[in-house]
Amino acid sequence: MAAKRKQQRSRSPVTAIALTIAGSDSSAGAGAQADLKTFAGLGVYGVTAITCIVAETPGKVSQIQPADAAIVREQIILLQKSFPISAIKTGLLCNTQIVLVVAETLRQTTRKTGTRNLVVDPVMIATTGQPLLDGGAIEIYERELFPLARLITPNLDESSRLLGDPIADLPAMHRAAAALAKKYGAAVLLKGGHLRGRFAVDVLHDGIRATEFSAPFVPDVATHGTGCTYSAAITAELAKGADLSEAVKSGKQFVSAAIRRRFVWNSSRGRISALNQGLKFHQS
Repeated sequence: MAAKRKQQRSRSPVTAIALTIAGSDSSAGAGAQADLKTFAGLGVYGVTAITCIVAETPGKVSQIQPADAAIVREQIILLQKSFPISAIKTGLLCNTQIVLVVAETLRQTTRKTGTRNLVVDPVMIATTGQPLLDGGAIEIYERELFPLARLITPNLDESSRLLGDPIADLPAMHRAAAALAKKYGAAVLLKGGHLRGRFAVDVLHDGIRATEFSAPFVPDVATHGTGCTYSAAITAELAKGADLSEAVKSGKQFVSAAIRRRFVWNSSRGRISALNQGLKFHQS
């Protein structure tokens, strides 16, 4: 019997593990909840370091309560000691103190563990247009966190904020992605969904060359969490060993499918929707 149990244990698959350092979204459409659903949908075990609690539904951020920076640090350290984490992503880091603590902690822990797959999603502006970080926090991102990243995934508004120039078309996206990659010494995926053309085109610049990733634009989608889901899907693929370009390609396909399969409900605030990162309903 003991030999049989040992044989069963030896057959257990080795599962890649990814860490998300992000806020908790009460509607589960974005933040750590969206990341965990995405990790699971791609066959990766997800662990979390929660940075804040967000009272949020699609189209409305009601209140944000930051976590204490010390508990954010403790979550990261404990998880890095306890799990063989092969990729990490950051989402909403909420304030200057948390951004600084995350950067300092990752610099220390990744030096020990050798984890180089860090995806930084600089969540600075909500889908509603509401600022989520102050200027001091953005400066810490630029000085402390971006240099640790393998990939930075800003949207158009965030890229404009970082460069100080508007981005109005695809050629401007290429220029901006190249400028950001040079400025921060990391690969940059500039997400172009906000341009609202026939296709949602993103530009990956690895510091040497640019690659476009395109999918048909899905109109009239009143949801949120696409950026979280996209960067989480890339992180999951990196955790499984994909190279950067392949991880972005797979991430683009995953988030596009999640948008097409979205859920829609009627509520007191009107029709709301949420991404579907792989959930299926089974009727008996």
